[in-house]
Amino acid sequence: MITPTVRDAAPRLGDVPAYLYDLAALDAHAAAVRRALPEVELYYAVKANPDPELLRVLEPYVDGFEVSSAGEHAHVTALFPGGRLALAGPGKTDAELRLPHHRVHVESPNELRRLLATGLEADVLLRINPGLPVEGAALTMSGPFGMDEAGVAECLPLFTARVRLRGLHAHLASGLDAPALLRLAERLLDTPHDEVNLGGGMAVSYTAPDDVFDWAGYGRGLARLRRPGQRVRIEPGRALTAYCGSYVTRVVDVKRVRGAAFAILLGGTHHLRTPVAKGHDQPFAVLPTGDGPGVADEPVTLVGQLCTPKDVFARDVVTSVRVGDTVVFAMAGAYAWNISHHEFLMHPRPSFHHLRG
Repeated sequence: MITPTVRDAAPRLGDVPAYLYDLAALDAHAAAVRRALPEVELYYAVKANPDPELLRVLEPYVDGFEVSSAGEHAHVTALFPGGRLALAGPGKTDAELRLPHHRVHVESPNELRRLLATGLEADVLLRINPGLPVEGAALTMSGPFGMDEAGVAECLPLFTARVRLRGLHAHLASGLDAPALLRLAERLLDTPHDEVNLGGGMAVSYTAPDDVFDWAGYGRGLARLRRPGQRVRIEPGRALTAYCGSYVTRVVDVKRVRGAAFAILLGGTHHLRTPVAKGHDQPFAVLPTGDGPGVADEPVTLVGQLCTPKDVFARDVVTSVRVGDTVVFAMAGAYAWNISHHEFLMHPRPSFHHLRG
């Protein structure tokens, strides 16, 4: 998933580690997703990556943005004054409940009562936690997220002319393919409510980067499942932006410890938390820009500069690598820099570059 544009630009970066965003690739991907969903409202989950340049590329293709904090709300509002925002998150403060929004996803009866106490008008989706079986998910959003049937029943009599129930929100899992999400959608759309937000959760495979979510099949399935007049909304994050981002660094040392080969890279998982957070090998390419010592065609573990054995990008991957080589980690456009523990060891922060064509 490393585009020719990124492959050409990465070796020429003087200030690595760096994030390199291919905005042209993002634009093409977002346009394709939009075409696949002509009857579905598309919001972007800002938590996946709030980079302003990425948001500007996405804005023409989305119907709005899902934000989960006052900080995200202020960030998006500054970029797109008057834009449509859905306010989400399981622990909203009273101040956050007062923020202007198009929809607010209410997580509990107490949260609804606090919203009513503001005296403001609001259009509400009740976030449900229906306990449906979810097989094959990378992550299930159970536990404290949303409400069971008893919580929903407690909320229903509380609505007023000012705080209006518009429908349901149900983000149940992440990492599901289109058929699995459609099986859930069939159950969730079978409701008298005229508006249903199905959340995100579209699968992104770090082990098979070319296996992209079937947006066209998903769009056709939702068109078949929704009843006439029913408003269906989705909120992808990772599946929109993961592919456009790369983390670029260089090899500073190659060594053996008890027979195992290690490549030490500038930076680390305090910049790119994804492989540690998800427990996978981050896909990468080695660009031969170095002339130092190295290894050829054997298992190598790629690590960063942190003083912890958990600072691992990829483990025992067969490759050739030399000191001075450029390493480009693909699929770093979502839940990467923005979820990382930046201050650990106080290394310099990466630079950021945006490729526009």
